[in-house]
Amino acid sequence: MEKLEIKHSHVEVRGLKLHVAETGTGPKVVMFLHGFPEIWYSWRHQMVEVANNGYRAIAIDFRGYGLSDHPAEPEKANLGDLVDDVVSLLDSLNISKVFVVGKDFGAVPTFLLAVIHPERVAGMVTLGIPFLLPGPSAIQTDLLPRGFYIMRWKEPGRAEADFGRFDVKTVIRKIYILFCRSELQVAGDDQEILDLVDPSTPLPPWLSEEDLNVYASLYEKSGFRTALQVPYRTFEIDYGLTDPKITAPSLLIMGEKDYFMKFPGMEDYMRTGFVKQFVPNLDITFMPEGNHFVQEQLPEQVNQLLITFLNKHEV
Repeated sequence: MEKLEIKHSHVEVRGLKLHVAETGTGPKVVMFLHGFPEIWYSWRHQMVEVANNGYRAIAIDFRGYGLSDHPAEPEKANLGDLVDDVVSLLDSLNISKVFVVGKDFGAVPTFLLAVIHPERVAGMVTLGIPFLLPGPSAIQTDLLPRGFYIMRWKEPGRAEADFGRFDVKTVIRKIYILFCRSELQVAGDDQEILDLVDPSTPLPPWLSEEDLNVYASLYEKSGFRTALQVPYRTFEIDYGLTDPKITAPSLLIMGEKDYFMKFPGMEDYMRTGFVKQFVPNLDITFMPEGNHFVQEQLPEQVNQLLITFLNKHEV
Protein backbone atom coordinates (compact mmCIF):
# COMPACT_ATOMS: atom_id res chain seq x y z
CA MET A 1 0.00 0.00 0.00
CA GLU A 2 1.37 3.41 -0.88
CA LYS A 3 2.88 5.39 1.93
CA LEU A 4 0.75 8.46 2.36
CA GLU A 5 2.35 11.74 3.14
CA ILE A 6 0.93 13.85 5.95
CA LYS A 7 0.70 17.48 4.84
CA HIS A 8 0.88 20.41 7.23
CA SER A 9 -0.68 23.85 7.02
CA HIS A 10 -1.95 26.67 9.19
CA VAL A 11 -5.57 27.73 8.90
CA GLU A 12 -6.87 31.02 10.25
CA VAL A 13 -9.64 30.24 12.73
CA ARG A 14 -11.31 32.83 14.95
CA GLY A 15 -8.28 35.13 14.84
CA LEU A 16 -5.72 32.38 15.48
CA LYS A 17 -3.67 30.20 13.16
CA LEU A 18 -4.34 26.54 13.93
CA HIS A 19 -1.90 23.86 12.85
CA VAL A 20 -3.64 21.29 10.66
CA ALA A 21 -2.17 17.93 9.64
CA GLU A 22 -3.98 15.96 6.95
CA THR A 23 -3.73 13.08 4.55
CA GLY A 24 -6.09 11.40 2.14
CA THR A 25 -8.73 13.00 -0.07
CA GLY A 26 -12.41 12.89 -0.78
CA PRO A 27 -15.74 13.87 0.74
CA LYS A 28 -15.65 11.44 3.69
CA VAL A 29 -13.76 13.19 6.49
CA VAL A 30 -12.46 12.01 9.85
CA MET A 31 -11.30 14.65 12.31
CA PHE A 32 -9.02 13.66 15.19
CA LEU A 33 -8.88 15.61 18.47
CA HIS A 34 -5.93 14.93 20.79
CA GLY A 35 -5.56 14.76 24.55
CA PHE A 36 -2.69 15.75 26.88
CA PRO A 37 0.28 15.46 26.60
CA GLU A 38 -0.58 14.40 23.10
CA ILE A 39 -0.77 16.46 19.96
CA TRP A 40 -1.76 15.84 16.31
CA TYR A 41 1.13 13.31 16.13
CA SER A 42 -0.61 10.92 18.52
CA TRP A 43 -2.94 10.03 15.62
CA ARG A 44 -0.15 9.19 13.14
CA HIS A 45 -1.12 5.50 12.88
CA GLN A 46 -4.85 6.16 12.54
CA MET A 47 -4.55 9.00 10.01
CA VAL A 48 -2.67 6.88 7.49
CA GLU A 49 -5.00 3.92 7.98
CA VAL A 50 -8.24 5.85 7.45
CA ALA A 51 -6.71 7.62 4.43
CA ASN A 52 -5.75 4.24 2.95
CA ASN A 53 -9.40 3.27 3.35
CA GLY A 54 -10.77 6.18 1.35
CA TYR A 55 -11.19 8.88 3.97
CA ARG A 56 -9.69 12.32 4.36
CA ALA A 57 -7.96 12.45 7.75
CA ILE A 58 -7.50 15.74 9.58
CA ALA A 59 -5.77 16.19 12.94
CA ILE A 60 -5.21 19.54 14.62
CA ASP A 61 -3.17 20.96 17.42
CA PHE A 62 -5.67 22.68 19.71
CA ARG A 63 -5.19 26.40 20.35
CA GLY A 64 -2.13 26.92 22.52
CA TYR A 65 -0.78 23.43 21.76
CA GLY A 66 2.11 22.49 19.49
CA LEU A 67 2.31 24.57 16.32
CA SER A 68 -1.03 26.36 16.82
CA ASP A 69 -1.15 29.94 18.08
CA HIS A 70 -1.81 30.68 21.74
CA PRO A 71 -4.97 32.68 22.42
CA ALA A 72 -4.26 36.27 23.44
CA GLU A 73 -5.28 35.47 27.01
CA PRO A 74 -4.66 31.77 27.68
CA GLU A 75 -6.08 32.08 31.20
CA LYS A 76 -9.49 32.83 29.66
CA ALA A 77 -9.50 29.91 27.21
CA ASN A 78 -11.97 27.08 27.82
CA LEU A 79 -13.28 23.86 26.30
CA GLY A 80 -16.04 25.75 24.51
CA ASP A 81 -13.37 27.60 22.53
CA LEU A 82 -12.13 24.27 21.19
CA VAL A 83 -15.61 23.40 19.92
CA ASP A 84 -15.98 26.80 18.25
CA ASP A 85 -12.52 26.38 16.69
CA VAL A 86 -13.50 23.00 15.19
CA VAL A 87 -16.76 24.38 13.75
CA SER A 88 -14.94 27.40 12.28
CA LEU A 89 -12.24 25.15 10.83
CA LEU A 90 -14.84 22.92 9.18
CA ASP A 91 -16.53 26.00 7.76
CA SER A 92 -13.29 27.38 6.35
CA LEU A 93 -12.46 24.00 4.79
CA ASN A 94 -16.02 23.74 3.36
CA ILE A 95 -16.69 20.50 5.22
CA SER A 96 -20.31 20.09 6.29
CA LYS A 97 -20.15 16.84 8.24
CA VAL A 98 -17.40 14.71 9.82
CA PHE A 99 -16.68 11.65 11.85
CA VAL A 100 -15.02 12.92 15.03
CA VAL A 101 -12.47 10.87 16.96
CA GLY A 102 -11.50 12.25 20.38
CA LYS A 103 -9.03 10.93 22.95
CA ASP A 104 -8.59 11.79 26.62
CA PHE A 105 -9.75 15.39 27.20
CA GLY A 106 -10.16 15.70 23.39
CA ALA A 107 -13.24 13.53 23.91
CA VAL A 108 -14.94 16.41 25.75
CA PRO A 109 -15.08 18.87 22.82
CA THR A 110 -16.14 15.84 20.76
CA PHE A 111 -19.15 15.35 23.07
CA LEU A 112 -19.91 19.08 23.14
CA LEU A 113 -19.75 19.26 19.34
CA ALA A 114 -22.14 16.31 19.00
CA VAL A 115 -24.61 17.83 21.49
CA ILE A 116 -24.49 21.45 20.29
CA HIS A 117 -23.94 20.87 16.55
CA PRO A 118 -25.42 17.42 15.82
CA GLU A 119 -25.82 18.27 12.15
CA ARG A 120 -22.02 18.39 11.77
CA VAL A 121 -21.33 14.93 13.27
CA ALA A 122 -21.73 11.80 11.12
CA GLY A 123 -20.43 9.59 13.93
CA MET A 124 -18.31 9.79 17.05
CA VAL A 125 -15.50 7.66 18.45
CA THR A 126 -13.90 8.36 21.81
CA LEU A 127 -10.95 6.67 23.47
CA GLY A 128 -10.26 6.65 27.19
CA ILE A 129 -13.26 8.72 28.31
CA PRO A 130 -16.98 7.82 28.20
CA PHE A 131 -19.61 10.50 27.69
CA LEU A 132 -19.01 13.34 30.15
CA LEU A 133 -19.98 16.96 29.91
CA PRO A 134 -17.85 19.51 31.71
CA GLY A 135 -19.36 20.99 34.83
CA PRO A 136 -18.98 20.97 38.60
CA SER A 137 -20.05 17.33 38.99
CA ALA A 138 -18.46 15.74 35.92
CA ILE A 139 -15.68 14.15 37.96
CA GLN A 140 -16.29 13.43 41.64
CA THR A 141 -13.10 15.05 42.88
CA ASP A 142 -14.34 14.91 46.48
CA LEU A 143 -13.95 11.12 46.30
CA LEU A 144 -10.35 11.33 45.10
CA PRO A 145 -7.19 11.85 47.21
CA ARG A 146 -6.08 15.46 47.43
CA GLY A 147 -2.70 14.56 45.90
CA PHE A 148 -4.43 13.34 42.72
CA TYR A 149 -2.95 14.85 39.58
CA ILE A 150 -6.12 16.68 38.47
CA MET A 151 -6.34 18.60 41.75
CA ARG A 152 -2.62 19.34 41.70
CA TRP A 153 -2.65 20.62 38.10
CA LYS A 154 -5.82 22.60 38.65
CA GLU A 155 -3.96 24.79 41.14
CA PRO A 156 -2.45 27.77 39.26
CA GLY A 157 1.33 27.66 39.27
CA ARG A 158 1.68 24.21 40.83
CA ALA A 159 2.19 22.16 37.67
CA GLU A 160 4.22 24.98 36.15
CA ALA A 161 6.66 24.73 39.07
CA ASP A 162 6.65 20.91 38.90
CA PHE A 163 7.30 20.85 35.13
CA GLY A 164 9.75 23.75 35.31
CA ARG A 165 12.32 21.60 37.14
CA PHE A 166 12.95 19.59 33.97
CA ASP A 167 13.50 20.11 30.25
CA VAL A 168 10.41 19.64 28.09
CA LYS A 169 11.46 16.23 26.77
CA THR A 170 11.83 14.89 30.32
CA VAL A 171 8.38 16.25 31.26
CA ILE A 172 6.75 14.46 28.30
CA ARG A 173 8.72 11.28 29.00
CA LYS A 174 7.60 11.23 32.65
CA ILE A 175 3.95 11.94 31.80
CA TYR A 176 3.81 9.17 29.18
CA ILE A 177 5.38 6.66 31.58
CA LEU A 178 3.14 7.69 34.46
CA PHE A 179 -0.14 7.79 32.57
CA CYS A 180 0.25 4.44 30.83
CA ARG A 181 0.07 2.75 34.24
CA SER A 182 -3.24 1.35 35.46
CA GLU A 183 -3.23 2.96 38.90
CA LEU A 184 -4.29 6.51 39.71
CA GLN A 185 -1.55 9.16 39.87
CA VAL A 186 -1.48 10.40 43.47
CA ALA A 187 1.41 12.35 44.98
CA GLY A 188 2.19 12.43 48.68
CA ASP A 189 2.19 15.72 50.59
CA ASP A 190 5.95 16.00 50.15
CA GLN A 191 5.91 15.13 46.42
CA GLU A 192 4.93 16.62 43.10
CA ILE A 193 3.26 14.53 40.39
CA LEU A 194 6.38 14.14 38.24
CA ASP A 195 8.25 12.77 41.28
CA LEU A 196 6.15 9.61 40.87
CA VAL A 197 8.36 8.53 37.93
CA ASP A 198 11.85 7.24 38.59
CA PRO A 199 14.24 8.85 36.05
CA SER A 200 15.65 5.44 35.09
CA THR A 201 12.25 4.03 34.01
CA PRO A 202 12.34 3.13 30.30
CA LEU A 203 9.80 4.40 27.80
CA PRO A 204 6.96 2.01 27.00
CA PRO A 205 7.97 -0.22 24.05
CA TRP A 206 5.42 1.35 21.70
CA LEU A 207 6.87 4.86 22.10
CA SER A 208 10.29 5.40 20.55
CA GLU A 209 12.88 8.06 21.35
CA GLU A 210 12.11 9.49 17.89
CA ASP A 211 8.42 9.77 18.83
CA LEU A 212 9.37 11.43 22.09
CA ASN A 213 11.56 13.91 20.18
CA VAL A 214 8.57 14.89 18.02
CA TYR A 215 6.40 15.51 21.08
CA ALA A 216 9.19 17.43 22.80
CA SER A 217 9.79 19.67 19.78
CA LEU A 218 6.08 20.53 19.58
CA TYR A 219 5.79 21.34 23.30
CA GLU A 220 9.05 23.29 23.20
CA LYS A 221 7.26 25.50 20.69
CA SER A 222 4.06 25.91 22.73
CA GLY A 223 5.09 25.31 26.33
CA PHE A 224 2.36 24.27 28.76
CA ARG A 225 0.66 27.59 29.43
CA THR A 226 -2.58 26.96 27.55
CA ALA A 227 -2.36 23.17 28.00
CA LEU A 228 -2.68 23.45 31.77
CA GLN A 229 -5.54 25.93 31.48
CA VAL A 230 -7.49 23.78 29.02
CA PRO A 231 -8.54 21.26 30.26
CA TYR A 232 -7.38 21.22 33.89
CA ARG A 233 -8.53 24.66 35.03
CA THR A 234 -11.72 24.90 32.99
CA PHE A 235 -13.30 21.49 33.40
CA GLU A 236 -15.81 22.70 35.98
CA ILE A 237 -17.34 25.34 33.70
CA ASP A 238 -20.96 24.43 33.00
CA TYR A 239 -22.09 25.06 29.41
CA GLY A 240 -25.77 25.04 30.36
CA LEU A 241 -26.73 21.93 28.41
CA THR A 242 -29.83 20.35 29.90
CA ASP A 243 -30.90 16.82 28.96
CA PRO A 244 -27.98 16.28 26.57
CA LYS A 245 -28.33 13.47 24.05
CA ILE A 246 -26.00 12.31 21.30
CA THR A 247 -27.96 10.46 18.64
CA ALA A 248 -25.07 9.97 16.20
CA PRO A 249 -23.66 6.45 15.94
CA SER A 250 -20.91 6.22 18.54
CA LEU A 251 -18.09 3.97 19.65
CA LEU A 252 -16.18 4.02 22.93
CA ILE A 253 -12.80 2.26 23.02
CA MET A 254 -11.52 1.65 26.56
CA GLY A 255 -8.38 -0.10 27.63
CA GLU A 256 -9.06 -2.26 30.68
CA LYS A 257 -5.69 -1.12 32.05
CA ASP A 258 -6.52 2.55 31.55
CA TYR A 259 -6.24 4.39 34.87
CA PHE A 260 -9.48 6.24 34.01
CA MET A 261 -11.32 2.99 34.80
CA LYS A 262 -10.40 3.68 38.46
CA PHE A 263 -12.12 7.08 38.62
CA PRO A 264 -15.03 6.94 41.08
CA GLY A 265 -18.04 5.27 39.46
CA MET A 266 -16.56 5.18 35.94
CA GLU A 267 -16.30 1.45 35.43
CA ASP A 268 -19.89 0.89 36.55
CA TYR A 269 -21.06 3.79 34.37
CA MET A 270 -19.65 2.00 31.33
CA ARG A 271 -20.18 -1.67 32.16
CA THR A 272 -23.81 -1.31 33.26
CA GLY A 273 -24.60 0.63 30.08
CA PHE A 274 -25.83 3.63 32.08
CA VAL A 275 -23.80 5.81 29.69
CA LYS A 276 -26.26 4.82 26.93
CA GLN A 277 -28.91 7.02 28.55
CA PHE A 278 -26.98 9.91 27.01
CA VAL A 279 -25.58 8.14 23.92
CA PRO A 280 -28.22 5.59 22.89
CA ASN A 281 -26.44 4.47 19.70
CA LEU A 282 -23.23 3.57 21.52
CA ASP A 283 -21.08 0.48 21.18
CA ILE A 284 -18.36 -0.09 23.80
CA THR A 285 -15.23 -2.13 23.18
CA PHE A 286 -12.98 -2.99 26.11
CA MET A 287 -9.41 -3.90 25.18
CA PRO A 288 -7.97 -6.24 27.84
CA GLU A 289 -4.35 -5.05 27.49
CA GLY A 290 -5.15 -1.47 26.56
CA ASN A 291 -3.84 1.45 28.58
CA HIS A 292 -4.61 5.17 28.37
CA PHE A 293 -2.62 5.57 25.14
CA VAL A 294 -4.31 2.68 23.38
CA GLN A 295 -4.17 4.20 19.86
CA GLU A 296 -0.36 4.36 20.07
CA GLN A 297 0.07 1.21 22.16
CA LEU A 298 -2.13 -1.10 20.01
CA PRO A 299 -2.54 0.79 16.72
CA GLU A 300 -3.50 -2.18 14.54
CA GLN A 301 -6.34 -3.20 16.85
CA VAL A 302 -7.60 0.37 17.22
CA ASN A 303 -7.35 0.92 13.46
CA GLN A 304 -9.42 -2.17 12.80
CA LEU A 305 -12.13 -1.02 15.22
CA LEU A 306 -12.09 2.44 13.67
CA ILE A 307 -12.32 1.29 10.04
CA THR A 308 -15.11 -1.18 10.86
CA PHE A 309 -17.06 1.62 12.58
CA LEU A 310 -16.50 4.12 9.75
CA ASN A 311 -17.48 1.67 7.00
CA LYS A 312 -20.60 0.63 8.90
CA HIS A 313 -21.81 4.20 9.29
CA GLU A 314 -20.74 5.82 6.03
CA VAL A 315 -23.04 8.68 5.17
